[in-house]
Amino acid sequence: MAYSFLFDDLLFPIPPSKLDMKIKNNNTTITLINEGEVNLLKKAGLTEISFEVLLPNVKYPFAVYPDGFQPATFYLDKLEKLKIERKPFHFIVSRLKTSGDLLFDNDIKVSLEEYTIKESAEQGFDVVVSIQLKQYREYGTKVVEIKKPTAKSKPVAKTTKQRSTTNAPPPPKSHKVVKGDTLWSLCKKYYGKVTKAMTDEIAAKNGIQNPNLIFPGQVIKF
Repeated sequence: MAYSFLFDDLLFPIPPSKLDMKIKNNNTTITLINEGEVNLLKKAGLTEISFEVLLPNVKYPFAVYPDGFQPATFYLDKLEKLKIERKPFHFIVSRLKTSGDLLFDNDIKVSLEEYTIKESAEQGFDVVVSIQLKQYREYGTKVVEIKKPTAKSKPVAKTTKQRSTTNAPPPPKSHKVVKGDTLWSLCKKYYGKVTKAMTDEIAAKNGIQNPNLIFPGQVIKF
């Protein structure tokens, strides 16, 4: 099985090792009189992702360099920028069979929580980076306006229209495929949800026989 993973448009040359995705639990267990323990089910917490990746300073034959070889400092600068900018981004992991068919993928909006740079004599000039990400959920704010009552009226609370915390643009009419894109990840990115029916419909609209197989440079119409 082959892996590829991206931070938005940044494709790392070597897949992560020991990729862990933890979906945090927010359920609460309480004890009722004469009933014993019961579990109050709540919405899942934010997913936490952790892994290590090797950033080479020499070109290896087992790695993939679609945009040409870059030294470790290139990727370290990108990680630093992601941390400084304090903006959420997409983390995409694609798992492929040796035939090239997609097994499944993950496309999740995350924030870069922290990363640790590790150097050792065993790695030579290469650098190992331990990375921790956390799921980012969009949220909005509401402004409540309380009107003072008159002699003939009661207090009235009005809410204004929800304001998003991000200026998300509307889905484009078309998208030019880059390395790592899948119809699944594009639906998730532009529509916020994805189903097999959605990917099949887009594939049929664009004359794509295999919805799991699209190529860099290809223009997808929505």
